[in-house]
Amino acid sequence: MKVGDELPGIEVRVTREQLVRYAGASLDFNPIHWNEAFAKEVGLPDVIAHGMLTMALAARVVTDWLGDPARLIDLSARFTRPVVVPNTPEGARVEFTAKVGALNEDGTARIDLVAKFEDKTVLGKPQALVRV
Repeated sequence: MKVGDELPGIEVRVTREQLVRYAGASLDFNPIHWNEAFAKEVGLPDVIAHGMLTMALAARVVTDWLGDPARLIDLSARFTRPVVVPNTPEGARVEFTAKVGALNEDGTARIDLVAKFEDKTVLGKPQALVRV
C-alpha cells in the first residue's frame, strides 16, 4: 500500500424503501426523509437521504477493501449537499471512490473518500482512519 493507491469504488442506489428502513434502524423519523410534501414545504427539492446513511455507504468502500470492518478506526465527514431520492424503483445513484491519503508511523492510514450524486460531491472532506 502506498499514498495515492485507489480503492475499488462502488455505486449505490438509494431508494425510498431504504430510507424508511434506515429511519427505523436509526430512529431518525424526520419527515424530510420520507414525506415529499413536507420536504418541499421546507424548501428541499424532494425527499432527501439521511446524511448518516450516506456516510455509512461511503464507509463500505473502506470496509470492503479492508475485508475486516474492525480495522476501521474512525470515519468523519461534513454533510455539504443532499442526496435527493426520487419516488422511483431506481432511486438515487450515488458513487463512492477512495484513495490512500497518508501512511502514518503508528501503522494506520488515512483514506480520503469522495461521494458524488449527480456529479457533485455530497460529503465534505470525508476521511477514514484504518489499521494497515
